[in-house]
Amino acid sequence: MKYETVIGLEVHAQLQTNSKIFCRCETKFGEEPNTRTCPVCIGMPGVLPVLNRKAVEFTIKTGLATHCTITPYSRFARKNYFYPDLPKGYQISQYELPLCEHGYVEIMSDGNLKRIGLTRIHLEEDAGKNLHQSGGTSLVDLNRAGTPLMEIVSEPDISSSEEASEYLKKLRSILRYIEVSDADMEKGNFRCDANVSIRPAGSAEFGTRTEIKNVNSFKFVQKALEYEVRRQAQLLDEGKPVIQETRLFDSDKGITFSMRSKEEAHDYRYFPEPDLVPVMISKDEIKAIQKTIPELPDNKRARFVKEYAIPEYDADMLTQSRALAAFFEETVKICGQPKVVSNWIMGELTRLLNAENKEIEDCPIRPDQLAGLVTLIDKGVISTKIAKTVFEDMYTSGKDAETVVQEKGLVQVSDAGAIETMIDEVILANAGQAKEYRAGKEKLFGFFVGQVMKASKGKANPDMVNQLLKKKLSG
Repeated sequence: MKYETVIGLEVHAQLQTNSKIFCRCETKFGEEPNTRTCPVCIGMPGVLPVLNRKAVEFTIKTGLATHCTITPYSRFARKNYFYPDLPKGYQISQYELPLCEHGYVEIMSDGNLKRIGLTRIHLEEDAGKNLHQSGGTSLVDLNRAGTPLMEIVSEPDISSSEEASEYLKKLRSILRYIEVSDADMEKGNFRCDANVSIRPAGSAEFGTRTEIKNVNSFKFVQKALEYEVRRQAQLLDEGKPVIQETRLFDSDKGITFSMRSKEEAHDYRYFPEPDLVPVMISKDEIKAIQKTIPELPDNKRARFVKEYAIPEYDADMLTQSRALAAFFEETVKICGQPKVVSNWIMGELTRLLNAENKEIEDCPIRPDQLAGLVTLIDKGVISTKIAKTVFEDMYTSGKDAETVVQEKGLVQVSDAGAIETMIDEVILANAGQAKEYRAGKEKLFGFFVGQVMKASKGKANPDMVNQLLKKKLSG
């Protein structure tokens, strides 16, 4: 039987506030266990939470950036459950009255624009972290307890693992653009729970869903969903039921496995948080936050295509990161030639950054330095081939292109007489191949170009080599 896949994603994004959601403890990552805690975030009796205003503003900002309706009246609720990393025995979250509702994120799917609806975006506190030791013991680090989290819940509009991956990438890009979260998966600041079910093709009814908990990379989300779809299809084909449950993904084995039966909302016994007053948001406050939202990825991509006349693929790659887009625009502003600049950024620059697992923010080459390199190529001072060598030296040394070229004597040879002399020597040394070329074996032309460039140690002007070589070989 053919099945349709139905996926909804719940993303937890840690907000980039300096302090936790209900206390003044810092939210620094990588500190010694239990050194960023206080009576509030470790759940001591008698303490009272105080809401972090910046966390509310960041959540509203995210809602506006994803076309949500901002609710003027929202409130917090207690979500009751027990885990060792949740000392209070309940989590302060939002339930029936979230801050943001009914938004959407647009992705490309099979070459077409597809809108993924957002049910809600709400604010809550994070739990701590269990540290499992060898020998079967576990320790609890509460540094993360009380860190402000946004939970972004999608509609079940996602139809494949590829769409799920694209949605997550787009959502992370938006969060980084508006600077509310670094969305760093390695630090656990951008985590995903995936709800997945399948149903017979054409059916209107949803199948029984399972939840895959805490997947922390785009690749693993995709692999976990693909496995789970196969597993559910096999069960149904064998006449067995799909059990509603929470599962975990084993990235080493590439499988999901059962963690616990899936809770429903009533299992958490939600009720309004008695220690926090409702949150009232005025229209003026929403307008003020709206003004802080920068040009978003979709708008920037469309502008890049129109303003710089670069392909959509280039624009899409360059706008993945706000910092990368800014690097591109600053470079083009100095030297022009947007397509050439785009090629350098997407090619050599990205290659070197990826080799060191660096982001563009950590790039040792500045926009003005890349612009200087492009200008040297444009003026014929160096060839594109030599420029790649210069670029690598710039990356490791931090020097400007002109300095590297002068120090290493890499100035391009554009003297026609000097190039003709090298061509004559190459033709003389390869008389047999010259005779074959003149007899019609034109593929040998590339051989002669290579020999001349080798003789010049890569410094000869390629255009002049081609022109003069054709003239000499035709004579």
